[in-house]
Parts: sequence; C-alpha cells; structure tokens
Amino acid sequence: MPNFTLPRPARITRGQKVSAALVATASCAAALAFTAAPSNAETTAADAPAAVKPVSANGLPLTAKDRADDGKKAQQAASSVTAGHLKVTAVEKQGHAAKQAANRSVERKAIAKPKAAPKRYANNLDGWIRESLSIMKDKGIPGSYEGLHRNIMRESAGDPNAVNDWDINAINGVPSKGLLQVIQPTFDTYHVAGTPHKLTDPIANITAAANYAAHRYGSIDNVNSAY
Repeated sequence: MPNFTLPRPARITRGQKVSAALVATASCAAALAFTAAPSNAETTAADAPAAVKPVSANGLPLTAKDRADDGKKAQQAASSVTAGHLKVTAVEKQGHAAKQAANRSVERKAIAKPKAAPKRYANNLDGWIRESLSIMKDKGIPGSYEGLHRNIMRESAGDPNAVNDWDINAINGVPSKGLLQVIQPTFDTYHVAGTPHKLTDPIANITAAANYAAHRYGSIDNVNSAY
C-alpha cells in the first residue's frame, strides 16, 4: 500500500481561540437581540388599538345592508316624530277652529233668537192696574194692586174718562181727569216715560198718579183720601 501522510492541521493558538469565542458570543447576542426586538412596523401594529367594528344586536359585525337598514330606521323615526308633531299641531288647530265655530254659532243663535212678545193685558180695570204695576216695578215706583184699586174706586169708580168739574181745580181751569183724577200740570211733571202722553190714558194716568204719590206720600198705598 502506498504511504500517505495526512497533513497536520494548523495549530490554533490560545489567543486565536479566545478571539473566536468572543466573536461567536457577540454574534449570538446580536442574533438574539435582533430576534427578540420587534421591528418598527410590528411595534406600531401591536401598540395601535384594534379598530372597533360596529356590531348588530346579535353581536355580529354590521354589514353594509345592516347600516343601510339602520339609516332607513333613523329616517323613519325622524319622519314619525315630524308627523306626530304635525298631527298634534293639526289637532290643536282643528280644536281652535271648532271652538271658534261654536262661539259663532252661539252668537248667531243669540242674535237670531226672537224677542219675547210683550205680555198682553186685558183692556179693563184689572188689566190696566196689572200693566201699570209692571211698569212701576221696572221704574222703581212703589205701589200695590190693592192700593191702586182702592184709590181708583174712590176717585173715579173705575171710569178712565171721569172728569171733576166742580172742585177748586175745575174752577181754576185745570179739572182732575182719569182713573186717579190727575190734573194736567201734575201729569206733565210726573209722567212716566214709555207710557202715552195723554192724561186720560188708563196706563199713563195710573203710573203718573202713583209716581206723584210716591214723591209726596211715599207710596200710593199711603193715600186714603183726596190727594
């Protein structure tokens, strides 16, 4: 067999071994540091808060259709509120209009309501006394049916055209006339508005005489003789 001699490996000195070990250690440290430290991009992505995605009532992310439906619901809600306000406003206006119409109706009825027909009295002594008492009451003139009737029967016996042509008044040219025998100057002074301006008219004569007696005696009821 041929004789081969293997080359001897180069001798590595102690200093070279130490240098190589330091280099290897530094390389490992650098590699570990590089591996452990995240890149800028990774740091930014890790530090940034995760985007909050809207979810539906069932917890699933909202789709474009869900968002569109929500938009429609919001519009419908706004429309409902607006419609409700319009309805309330319309009801208020209708109520105001109805109230005004009712007021106008009442006013028209009040205007259109016919006046009560004046009460009619009999054309006799009883009717004349009762009608005179009604006027006296409106004018605040005191007197009663009994007081009027009693004095009428004494003065004229109930004759509206009775005339006294013999007393002092007749002598002076102003005879007493009518149911309660009133002279013209007294009638003119105490005539009651609303009655005929005629001395012998039964109603005018009674009310004028009662008005005179009220001023002089307090009431025709207090008269029991010539007055």
